[in-house]
Amino acid sequence: MGMKKILLVLVVAVTGCTSSTVIRSSDPDARIYVNGEYLGTGRAVYSDQKVAFSKNHIEIRKEGCAPEHHSFRRSEEADAGAIIGGIFLTFPFLWITEYKPYRAYEYHCDPVSF
Repeated sequence: MGMKKILLVLVVAVTGCTSSTVIRSSDPDARIYVNGEYLGTGRAVYSDQKVAFSKNHIEIRKEGCAPEHHSFRRSEEADAGAIIGGIFLTFPFLWITEYKPYRAYEYHCDPVSF
């Protein structure tokens, strides 16, 4: 394989590893956490390089309200770059799926009684 082909395969393999999704809450004041990490209020972008079918946990919360819990997996869309890279190198097959580019959650404040 020529140097240009090797470089192309490596670029495809590396870029095929990252996947992102935009998370939006219907309440613009609700705080969004993914896997325990605060990402933003009302809207957040989540990116990672986890392997296919990895599970992530979302918590949407607002002061005085009960939190809501959701989850999503990296199995929602095929990643053409990783599939092509996997043809030449085996390891990119670990990242053959991606997240949906966008996800929205209805958040309704259920007041917490103390």
